[in-house]
Amino acid sequence: MAMSTGGSGGGPMAEINVTPLVDVMLVLLIIFMITAPLMSHKIRIDLPQANPNTQETNPPEPIDLAIKENGDLFWNDEPVTPAILQAQLRVAAQKSPQPELQIRADKPTQWQKIATVMAEAKSAGMVKLGFMTTGTGGDQ
Repeated sequence: MAMSTGGSGGGPMAEINVTPLVDVMLVLLIIFMITAPLMSHKIRIDLPQANPNTQETNPPEPIDLAIKENGDLFWNDEPVTPAILQAQLRVAAQKSPQPELQIRADKPTQWQKIATVMAEAKSAGMVKLGFMTTGTGGDQ
């Protein structure tokens, strides 16, 4: 399609080239012709069935392990020694379902003390671990 601006002089002409449009439309037509039959096929998938009776209704109480700045350990607000801590961690790791160990440390507590407790928990077999922090070095 050609358009002129009028006048007898050779003014600007504008043409619309439809070849790229036709090329794109033909490519899309071929893609749809190939993929349309694939969409009508059904694929059978065997999904597992949820059994509401097997779900835990009362999860175990989490274990609160407090670490003070000076390295003192408190198992559910009861003071413990590192040897007693390891024994209690082994007992807790054997429970089914396993309770979560929530480590609560004062803000100024050195990271090395927390990492040591984490390593002991892992070696005892604890897999559920959570962290809490307190804002100050004061009371629990």
